[in-house]
Amino acid sequence: MYLGLDFGTSSVKGVLMDDHQKLIATATSPLKVSRPHPGWSEQNPESWWKAANLVVAALRKAKPKAVAAVKGIGMSGQQHGATLIDKNGKVLRPCILWNDARSFVECEDILKACPNAKAITGNIPLAGFTAPKLLWVKKHEPEIFSQIAKVLLPKDYIRFRMTGTYGSDMSDAAGTYWLDVAKRDWSDTMLSATGLRREHMPELFEGTDVTGRITEKLAKAWGMPLMPVVAGGGGDNASAAVGIGAVKDGQAFVSLGTSGVMFVSNKKFSPNTARAVHAFCHAVPNTWHQMGVILSATASIEWLAGVLKTPAPKLTAALGKKLEGPSSVLFLPYLSGERTPVGDSQIRGAFLGLAHESDVNEMTHAVLDGVAFALRDSFEALNAAGADVKRLMAVGGGTHSEIWLKIIATVLGVPIDLPVAGDVGGAFGGARLAMIAATGQDFKAVCTPPKIAKTIMPETKATAAYAAAYQTYTKIYPAIKGLSHV
Repeated sequence: MYLGLDFGTSSVKGVLMDDHQKLIATATSPLKVSRPHPGWSEQNPESWWKAANLVVAALRKAKPKAVAAVKGIGMSGQQHGATLIDKNGKVLRPCILWNDARSFVECEDILKACPNAKAITGNIPLAGFTAPKLLWVKKHEPEIFSQIAKVLLPKDYIRFRMTGTYGSDMSDAAGTYWLDVAKRDWSDTMLSATGLRREHMPELFEGTDVTGRITEKLAKAWGMPLMPVVAGGGGDNASAAVGIGAVKDGQAFVSLGTSGVMFVSNKKFSPNTARAVHAFCHAVPNTWHQMGVILSATASIEWLAGVLKTPAPKLTAALGKKLEGPSSVLFLPYLSGERTPVGDSQIRGAFLGLAHESDVNEMTHAVLDGVAFALRDSFEALNAAGADVKRLMAVGGGTHSEIWLKIIATVLGVPIDLPVAGDVGGAFGGARLAMIAATGQDFKAVCTPPKIAKTIMPETKATAAYAAAYQTYTKIYPAIKGLSHV
């Protein structure tokens, strides 16, 4: 039996998987994000630990014998979060999250201090990455910076709480902007650019490696007498790729979570910094991946739902299932800045074309269209980097909206496969990594594609109208760039 834990922005999810990769039980515990200032996004690491304990308790209540038989634990986690630990293992301040935009100036500081940063990391520096956050702390909270003993990513803080060891995997570490991604090792040059050294970093592992075992105390508390091993795990998107079997060259998926991701697995390191494509290590050995990332996918529809005080599922359901064409209104989903392809943390979103007749349905439709167009931007950037995506698998909470999937398939012009149990991709990937770590099996044998629940085809009658709308959409950012910065 294997436990997969996914530490997302809005919740912690847990799955129990048996030796035949059958899901035995699932559980979820919600999380909250703190926004103390505009553009800031933080969480208390203790809330992750409490949520993890609640998830395990729920799984244990439902399947006590299965929990007692757990041999391995694998974690998936939101990337880039700066969790600062002192010499006593105590958290120094709330974790600065991936969608926090405060450190945009520090990105330029890094490039000035290290002109070859892009070549080392294979990426452009972005405010969402971990390294700029540490420069911000150094500038604005020097008393905290001086106490830092370790910098951990969210899931790796949980690893520390579970095992007492400091470790991280290659895929998550690649998102810090301290990793030499081609060499799969910390870069002393990049660390020095932010006033840090290797001793501040956790030990690096592949996602399939054993990083330790849970402590005796925790084994007793969680009802796991076998003291399961803890796998290296992976960043959320790499773990989702493991969960859906996207570990071979060219396999791709789209993730509709709080953020949106276009992900392609690569057999070699393939950076494309000119279009803000992320080129990271995969969670499996000797494999890399490319990502186009948008910061507000389901976050966009949740924002509208909050403004209209109407649940998002109700808003999307009101559009029906038939797709005639795009909304008459355009929406730019840059609510907290954007990554691919503009790399602009200060740009903000917009509605264009609002009229007296614009109603809730038109605005909802525009938001779904806008996210699809943003994903098309990433799709184009990946193609420019050498990807050749013929079809996609879809994961994440947004996949519950069939009309949204139909819009995305039409905008991208490719079929979208919806896997069974697609909403637990990251946690399932964590469970698979746990199985590999505990048994030593070949990751290619374990990480096979799931059964497909349904395939969403592009709506050919709406293709031309969506193509025209997308061309108009691409003109919005250049037009408002100088007007819409915070």
